[in-house]
Amino acid sequence: MPDAPIFEKKNILVTGGAGFIGSFLCERLLKDNKVICVDNFSTSQPANINQLLKNPDFEFINADISQVLDFESYPELERFKIKFQGIQEIYHLACPTSPKKFDDFRHQTLLANSVGMRNVLDLAVKYKARFFQASTSVIYGMRPEDGHPFREEEFGAFDHLTPRGCYDEGKRFAETACITYRDIYNLDIRIGRIFRTYGPRQPLRDGHMIPDFVMDAIDGRELVIYGDENFRSSLVYVTDVVDGIMRLMDLPADPGPVNIGSDYDIKLVDVAKQILKMTGSQSSIVFRERLPFMRDLGLPDLTRAKETGWIPLVSLEQGLKKSIEYTVAHKDILSPRFDK
Repeated sequence: MPDAPIFEKKNILVTGGAGFIGSFLCERLLKDNKVICVDNFSTSQPANINQLLKNPDFEFINADISQVLDFESYPELERFKIKFQGIQEIYHLACPTSPKKFDDFRHQTLLANSVGMRNVLDLAVKYKARFFQASTSVIYGMRPEDGHPFREEEFGAFDHLTPRGCYDEGKRFAETACITYRDIYNLDIRIGRIFRTYGPRQPLRDGHMIPDFVMDAIDGRELVIYGDENFRSSLVYVTDVVDGIMRLMDLPADPGPVNIGSDYDIKLVDVAKQILKMTGSQSSIVFRERLPFMRDLGLPDLTRAKETGWIPLVSLEQGLKKSIEYTVAHKDILSPRFDK
């Protein structure tokens, strides 16, 4: 299989491409490439990619990565000429993320991080494709007591037998799978450890607090923080994350795992207060028991990311403004389709 496209544009596969981050990534990649988006809408939503479906360089495949996929057998992909051109890049983002319904997706999460991971890596081997793994800050474990930012050389400790293990330990296994395939099959692997991200297209009423803050502020309901008044986090805007992913993939050589996030620490209660101010809402803020998927995460050391030429550019105020505008415009279609 040729290392470079024999046609004018690369064929690029994005798994989880209808998800929050994945849909923005597909949109960005379509500027210069042909994109195959794979998703099964377990925790994503069709509305995220509706605007892309008319683009002749985009094709959506409704499929589960835990099943072996043969892209050369899909008639709708004939125009991509995969038999001749192959696939040049794979961005692997598929993994259920549902804070409120985390328990409902534990089995799917386990499979996505193991069987699904193997299947997508096997595709990379078949087509000699450059491979991006969407890893996460959870592989570092809990926020350190001294509060220092996590460096990529560090590794955390956590109980892999808790209900969260299918995600936390699953993401660590996925990184191990990437490095093993790199060593055995000489794959070009890139690993981005993504920290807490926010922005348009996050589903509502699913425990993603920023869009729920916005909706509740607009509707005059209580803003719910799943934690106490000291619950802190860093927040990075989704387009900054996409830019970091693409810069990492464009490097001529793999720099090793790279943190992609914000190193600015902020209390969630202060974010909620800022949203109340920006929306002119008189709603109150309440605190409830933390969801299993929500916990204190550390901050990223961005030294390695900055060496790639990347820094987060969207300020919290700018990002919240964009999130508010999107939520107001799309509030009737934002609720996740898997809500009961």
